[in-house]
Amino acid sequence: MGDSWHDVLEPEFKKPYFVQLKKFLLGECTAHKVFPKIDDIYSWSRLCPLDQVKVVILGQDPYHDDNQAHGLSFSVLPPCRPPPSLKNIYKQLATDIPGFKIPQTGDLSPIAKQGVLWLNTSLTVQAHKAGSHAKKGWETFTAQVIRAVLKREIEGTSGVVLMAWGLPAQKTFKAIGINESKHLLLQSAHPSPLSANRGFLGNGHFKKANEWLAKKYGKEAEIDWAVISAK
Repeated sequence: MGDSWHDVLEPEFKKPYFVQLKKFLLGECTAHKVFPKIDDIYSWSRLCPLDQVKVVILGQDPYHDDNQAHGLSFSVLPPCRPPPSLKNIYKQLATDIPGFKIPQTGDLSPIAKQGVLWLNTSLTVQAHKAGSHAKKGWETFTAQVIRAVLKREIEGTSGVVLMAWGLPAQKTFKAIGINESKHLLLQSAHPSPLSANRGFLGNGHFKKANEWLAKKYGKEAEIDWAVISAK
């Protein structure tokens, strides 16, 4: 875990729920294949330090097929092709961001390095078994991750954009409680093919995020979403 996050989240590691979670994960890793690999579970924390977070995008659990999950929600490393939800994210980026050309790869790390926290609600999953690590303690921990962002009091950088795609993400943010006079909460359907046409495509979230960041912090605070654009 990156130092900036470890310093703030350290009290969680000793709480009963997290101790139980570690025991559960030890058993899972002994008996099954678990994604992402151990070194990548907290990769989001190293790519996007706490004091640099500008945007939080909340997914559910990691991809559960081989060679996909690497610790960022919706992201996959080469040679994996972008999964269906990420393809729809790319479609919306192409609509919102001038000059964005849809890439053939799915690594969102260059965007994470600009202050976009691609966070999943559960940080692990058993191979080929979606939702298998839900309600084991990760939800409590990742809610604390989000609270850590909301509680920052760094001069000029306290307000952030929160993107809630789908009902689970919306319920998470509602339970945490978002001060919408300080933060921008953007909500829509999930980018999954099952729901993308019911409100995700056309939501304008990437454009709205940059407009809000520019208004609040200046043009230089905008996210260069096109950094992953096809050359």
